[in-house]
Amino acid sequence: MGYITHAGNEYEIDDRCLAHLKVVVGSKLRRRESFFLNLSTGTRYRPGTVALWISPNVPLEFRFAGSRVPPLNENWILAMRESASTPRGIVLMTEAAADARAVARGQAGR
Repeated sequence: MGYITHAGNEYEIDDRCLAHLKVVVGSKLRRRESFFLNLSTGTRYRPGTVALWISPNVPLEFRFAGSRVPPLNENWILAMRESASTPRGIVLMTEAAADARAVARGQAGR
């Protein structure tokens, strides 16, 4: 498990998901675009979410637990990039959900 640190607060995210999120966030911030990032913060017994305002002016850190860079899935990156451009912002989804979304749109493997 890795971590994203935003404005001094730390949130735990799976390394593979975090690697994909880093690509999407990096591309948005390079264009000086701000957006929301929605994360689950709760547990099974106490669900919760947080919406972070991601902006070039707010300190952001990606910290990975593993030493290897995971292979990237273009469908997952595309799905997160598309959600980043909506009023709701990025909603983390599973890799399987992103692949299913691409298949449904006829975009698998792009």
